[in-house]
Amino acid sequence: MPWTAEDAIRHTHKATTETLQSLWAKVANECLDRTGDEGRAVREANAVVARTAAHHPQT
Repeated sequence: MPWTAEDAIRHTHKATTETLQSLWAKVANECLDRTGDEGRAVREANAVVARTAAHHPQT
C-alpha cells in the first residue's frame, strides 16, 4: 500500500509542513519498494524527516 503525504501526520509529529510530509511519503514508499518491510519503511521515513526538520527548521 503506497503512502501519501497525509499519512505522515499519523506516523510522526515532525512532518509539520507539506514539504516534510511529501518527503516522508517518498522515503517510506521507496523503502517499502526496496525492502517490502512496512515497519522499516515507516522508521526510515521518520528518521529522514526528523533529521531534515532538525537541520532545516523552516522547511
